[in-house]
Amino acid sequence: MMRETEVLELQSETLDQIYAHAKVEFPDECCGIILSDETQEFVRECRNIQNERHAEDPDTYPRNARTAYLIDPNDLIRVHKESETKDRPIKAFYHSHPNHDAYFSEKDKADATAWDEPVYPGAAYVVVSVYDREVKTTKAFAWNEDDTDFVEVPIHAKRDA
Repeated sequence: MMRETEVLELQSETLDQIYAHAKVEFPDECCGIILSDETQEFVRECRNIQNERHAEDPDTYPRNARTAYLIDPNDLIRVHKESETKDRPIKAFYHSHPNHDAYFSEKDKADATAWDEPVYPGAAYVVVSVYDREVKTTKAFAWNEDDTDFVEVPIHAKRDA
């Protein structure tokens, strides 16, 4: 499990794939999951169904995909199956903030916890700030046992050997 002093190491190619996804989905938020088998990372883009939910039920889903994301449950199931069958644990979730800074919102925290515990212990959350299809900032957040909260952790981009 990540500690506050730890660093989230991501392969440069992984970050490039996330940035490309964020740019393509702009001005909507992108979302996805990073799996890892300890030597290789696998970016799994997910479909953001926030606009669909907002159109169906704006009272329950007051925000659209420009300010929120909701991973398609079918994508989440598919990634979970891959994680289990190919022994590729979930390393991180990611999403973008179009025309906003990279931060872990109260909504992000609420979605990442259940009963004041992380839903995915050990998984980090990466937030990419994108202004006009340009990536400005990337931040990562991980659960800290001492603080019983998500805290920012540094990201280190690893070059492939």
